[in-house]
Amino acid sequence: MRVHRFIISNDNSHLFDYSHNFKVFQFAGALAQLGLLNCSYLLSLSLSPCRFTVLFSHGNAVDLGQMSSFYIGLGTRINCNIFSYDYSGYGVSTGKPSEKNLYADIDAAWHALRSRYGISPENIILYGQSIGTVPTVDLASRFECAAVVLHSPLTSGMRVAFPDTKKTYCFDAFPNIEKVSKIPSPVLIIHGTEDEVIDFSHGLALFERCPKAVEPLWVEGAGHNDIELYSQYLERLRRFINQDLAAQHA
Repeated sequence: MRVHRFIISNDNSHLFDYSHNFKVFQFAGALAQLGLLNCSYLLSLSLSPCRFTVLFSHGNAVDLGQMSSFYIGLGTRINCNIFSYDYSGYGVSTGKPSEKNLYADIDAAWHALRSRYGISPENIILYGQSIGTVPTVDLASRFECAAVVLHSPLTSGMRVAFPDTKKTYCFDAFPNIEKVSKIPSPVLIIHGTEDEVIDFSHGLALFERCPKAVEPLWVEGAGHNDIELYSQYLERLRRFINQDLAAQHA
């Protein structure tokens, strides 16, 4: 396994907002299938104590390069380290995209975060956006962590393609609706009321099935890809981390 380690210099600060606030570790982790998983760990250099690390599973049609600025801005604003990875077949990660590989990918990312950087589960927040909620829910249903954030989540593949689907069939893909009730950690669900890709009803259904759900964030008028542009987004994340989780870990 080849490891690359670097710090974003101030000379490149015009490319990444707040880039001077993080030390960045980029590496390719080995997968069980003998492939390579592209990973990035943004370690906060903030003077304020940084308790949590977010394991972020991004949405479809993007990669780590495209998400870099967002990760740095998010980590700065919520005072968290950010660990992310590219799914098999995305970015420079090898292999092919598949549901099976989504689960293998987040398992590899989880174990890399724990073994390479020594981060304890009670300090890890699992964050999934859109398709990223699929591996996030799967992992969260099997391992306890500090908390879970589901951003524009789907209930299942069939329910996205065929909205009138009422049950989960054996051939259904991405069955979040069947796994979310098994999550032992606090869960924050975020969804836009005007989501044109994954209907708002998916977020509602998951909230109703999740026994550990906290007060959700329903962003009035937001679509699938613009929730983070609304002020409520960061406000609710900060409150979730600084108040909801603080109370549970007191």
